[in-house]
Amino acid sequence: MAAVAWMRGAAGGVALAVVALGAAGCSGGDGTPSGTVSSAASAVKSAGEAVSSAAAEAGRAAESAAAVARDKLAAVKDGADAKDQVSLGPVATGADGYATVPVTVRNTDEGTKSFAVQVEFADESGTLLDTVVVTVRDVAGKGAGEGSARSTHKLSGTVTARTGTALRY
Repeated sequence: MAAVAWMRGAAGGVALAVVALGAAGCSGGDGTPSGTVSSAASAVKSAGEAVSSAAAEAGRAAESAAAVARDKLAAVKDGADAKDQVSLGPVATGADGYATVPVTVRNTDEGTKSFAVQVEFADESGTLLDTVVVTVRDVAGKGAGEGSARSTHKLSGTVTARTGTALRY
């Protein structure tokens, strides 16, 4: 997400500030080495707080997207679990920063069915970054249908996708 990229930038800015203070000959605002150390420690603490704040904001965005997905799935009436009938392709992140993934569903039923598929975007450690619900409508009996999931937030770094809930109705 933009917050992740911002956090990396903030951490780099802190490292640059600490190096610059050290290169300045260990003199701080009051001209003493202890003043320099105090200034550097303050800068590191401030940046750490900013990174924590950005991480919390990113977590709230993922929670919000998950709540929207739960509401969309709750609106599906008489849905049958179809998670094993869903496959996801490779994740691609466009120049605009949004991640997309192809979604394929297999209708094992005889009649025409639609699918609601929750796609979860995660970072390389598995932390949820975003979640969306894709609807693939009117898939013929014993047939397959395709859709595409697009993140609702800009994502950065290595992004993976997994199927959350999938309903056939």
